[in-house]
Amino acid sequence: MTFSELGLRDEVLKSINDLGFEAPTPIQQKAIPHLLQSESDFVGLAQTGTGKTAAFGLPLVNNVNPNIFLPQGLVICPTRELCLQIAKDLENYAKYDKNTSIVAVYGGADIRRQITQLKGATIIVATPGRLVDLINRKAANLSEVGFVVLDEADEMLNMGFKEDIDMILQKTPETKNVWLFSATMPKEVAQISKNYMTDPLEVSIGHKNQSNENIEHIYYSVKEKDRYAALKRLIDVNPDIFGLVFCRTRHETQSVAEKLGKDGYNAEPLHGDLSQAQRDNVMKRFRDRTLQLLVATDVAARGIDVDDITHVINYQLPDDIENYTHRSGRTARAGKKGQSLVLINTRENFKIRAIEKQIRTDFKVGVIPSSEEICGVQLTSLISKIKETEVMEKDIEKFIPQIMNDFADLSKEEVIKKFISVEFNRFIEYYERAGDLNAASEKRGERSERGERSDRGRGERSERGDRFGSDRGERRERPARNEEGKTRFFVSLGKRDGLNPGGLLRVICDEAGLTSSNIGKIDVLPSFSFFEADDQHADNIISKVNGANYEGNTISIEITKKKAEARTGGRSGGFGGGDRGGFSGRSGGGDRGGFSRGGDRGGDRGSRSGGGFKAKSGGGYGSASGSSEGGSRRRFSKS
Repeated sequence: MTFSELGLRDEVLKSINDLGFEAPTPIQQKAIPHLLQSESDFVGLAQTGTGKTAAFGLPLVNNVNPNIFLPQGLVICPTRELCLQIAKDLENYAKYDKNTSIVAVYGGADIRRQITQLKGATIIVATPGRLVDLINRKAANLSEVGFVVLDEADEMLNMGFKEDIDMILQKTPETKNVWLFSATMPKEVAQISKNYMTDPLEVSIGHKNQSNENIEHIYYSVKEKDRYAALKRLIDVNPDIFGLVFCRTRHETQSVAEKLGKDGYNAEPLHGDLSQAQRDNVMKRFRDRTLQLLVATDVAARGIDVDDITHVINYQLPDDIENYTHRSGRTARAGKKGQSLVLINTRENFKIRAIEKQIRTDFKVGVIPSSEEICGVQLTSLISKIKETEVMEKDIEKFIPQIMNDFADLSKEEVIKKFISVEFNRFIEYYERAGDLNAASEKRGERSERGERSDRGRGERSERGDRFGSDRGERRERPARNEEGKTRFFVSLGKRDGLNPGGLLRVICDEAGLTSSNIGKIDVLPSFSFFEADDQHADNIISKVNGANYEGNTISIEITKKKAEARTGGRSGGFGGGDRGGFSGRSGGGDRGGFSRGGDRGGDRGSRSGGGFKAKSGGGYGSASGSSEGGSRRRFSKS
């Protein structure tokens, strides 16, 4: 099939030809003919990099009337970067429609200038927050909008824009066509379809939430303390890498990027603490490929549309299982191949199984490369670059006599060995000292303390739960225990330092040589934390864990006399307080609260919590709570 068979106007076809488009992608073949119709509500489910922008952009430009000087088309997307990219693409599609005006409006830019630009706009591309602001200022007239596109709908809802999207859609005519594009289909996206569409055509390229088949998924098991060293090896064994490294929090993102920079890697961070000018500069360098590695949080990376990314490295797995799909979808775009690499510790295998089920793809078990392997790869790359290097004869000619004289007492073989050794020595000395970083992990499919317990009526939740590492994401679900025989410890780090229960548990077990069964309750608070452990291990924990490193922070611990009873509520009690609140029964509020009102964290929808794969306002792979601030907007408050 060709674009000329889809029913587009000649002006649009001419612009397509100028762009070098050859044949429509599957999503374009199915979407464009339908979207050209007068009544065309639509739901398109496809991964990033499959041509979704052209799938809605071409019919949008085709359908608007350039002689009506009011906005007729509206595209809503989650981030500034994506907003600018879509606007640029639409301008290219409308190249031969001289009266079609595309205007991008987004936060972080001069709103007065945007108000001026909106006068006479044909199509508005906007982020939700800025558009709501413009509507409230009566600067955005949506009365003639006939086409509304919700791009990356799942990401917008994950970022907490549901109320803004509802408000915007209510300000547009009831007779509009709504086109929704998304990589995944959580219930909130389905609800938008139900509320604002009439009998939409739903097109899914692959299964819902399925990963791009061109992406190879590999996971590596390492000890927590070796995570950064393993990251460097994965980078070094791929010398031509052009990739994204994902971390869970802003603090971790900044820390990893700084470490990589100090170690000589071409890497920069991208997170919410950067100014807009800094973000723009980093993204420009990344798009220009003068920056090799972008270390980012999930929120900051939203809307990144950069071609030819070879690798996505998950330095840590995300809080939300659906975010893994978005992360990995940054590579293998436009039919190319890519790799999504995941670093896990020895107790995170259940997370890999949960992702496999969601994306309908199996992971390969990777092996962190040895020093010999890395040296071989690096030397091969170096030799290849040397052979491909163009010699600037005229510029170097005057230096040749001196160079030849300096090497006169060396044979050709000696010159080559010494030249290569400049690079070889650096790698071999470092990696031979580092040793093997691979850690023995739990066997896949093995039933264990953290294995599947569906026979107990918990579906596929494990004793640790399929709850990924949000603030309480790895807190173990276990029966109440007699607290006799337990020692309670104070920890100097908390959520603000990037600490989470799973991370604290890993440090304790790795440093003190214990297993999770030796550790009791864990409470991670904003500035400090507490945990309990068997009395007989107290001295060992004090001596081994004190002074340990956690993501660049030194851990200080001490024994406290406070007992667990002092914490809010208790383990049970209807609608009262407690740290495991729910709809009823075990407790009301607390950081696992659902519909309760009691406790210090209960809420109408578990606004500060409410774990589970489906608890969008709570966060986590079935996690116990979302972010420290809670609420649908605050799910990624640390990223």
